[in-house]
Amino acid sequence: MTDAPADPTTAHPGAASAPFAVWSNDADARPGTPLLVLLHGYGSHEQDLMGLLPALPPEFSVVSLRAPQPVQAGYQWFPLSGELGFSAEAVVDAVLPVAAWLRERAAEHPSTTLLGFSQGMAMATSLARHMPGEIAAVVGLSGFVVPGEHPAFDDARLRERPLPLFWGRDPQDPVIPPALVDATAEWALEHADAMKVQYTGIGHGIGPQELGHVGEYLRHVVLGARAS
Repeated sequence: MTDAPADPTTAHPGAASAPFAVWSNDADARPGTPLLVLLHGYGSHEQDLMGLLPALPPEFSVVSLRAPQPVQAGYQWFPLSGELGFSAEAVVDAVLPVAAWLRERAAEHPSTTLLGFSQGMAMATSLARHMPGEIAAVVGLSGFVVPGEHPAFDDARLRERPLPLFWGRDPQDPVIPPALVDATAEWALEHADAMKVQYTGIGHGIGPQELGHVGEYLRHVVLGARAS
C-alpha cells in the first residue's frame, strides 16, 4: 500500500528495547478501550498503516509500531533474504520485546487485537503463537505465518482454542512465495478459526473492499464478542 499521512496525538519511545509507537488518541482516552495494534511491512514505517484509520471502528485505541531494524527507506522486523528467506530465531528476537510491551499495556484494555501487513502478518501471528489466549484476534493482510514450530510458540494451546484470524490476499500476489502461502494455509487449518478472503487485482497491497471487510470483521469478532 502507499504511505498515507497520519495524525497521531502521541509518540511513545519507551525503553531502549521497546518499539516506537504512534497512537490514534490521547493517553487519557485509552483506558477501557479495546486495543488494535498495527504492524507494518518490510521497508515501511509506523506512519504507513495509520492511513487505515478512517476504515477502522472508532471504538478502538489504535497504535502503530515501528520495526526495530532500519532497512532501505524504512524498517524491518527481521532480516529477509531472497525468496523471503528468514531465520525463526530472528523472528522470535523481534517478537519478545513487542510481547513484553503489549503485556505492560494489557491492564488498560479489555482486549488486544493485531493487524499486520506482509512481514507484519508474520509478526502478528507469531505474537499470537507466543501469547496464546492474550490476543483477541489477528488480521493478516498480504502476508504469511512463520512455518514450523519453535519453543517460543505455544501452538498446542492454539490447537485447543483456535485463534480468530482474518486472512486477506490476492492469489496473484507477486511478493509472497507460494510455499509460504501453502504453509500459512496448513497452519491455519489446525490453529486458527480463519476467515480467508481473496481479492483480485490488489497485488501485494490493501484494497478498499478488503478494508470494508476488515472493519466488519473487527466489529463482529472483537467488538461483538466484547458486547456479549
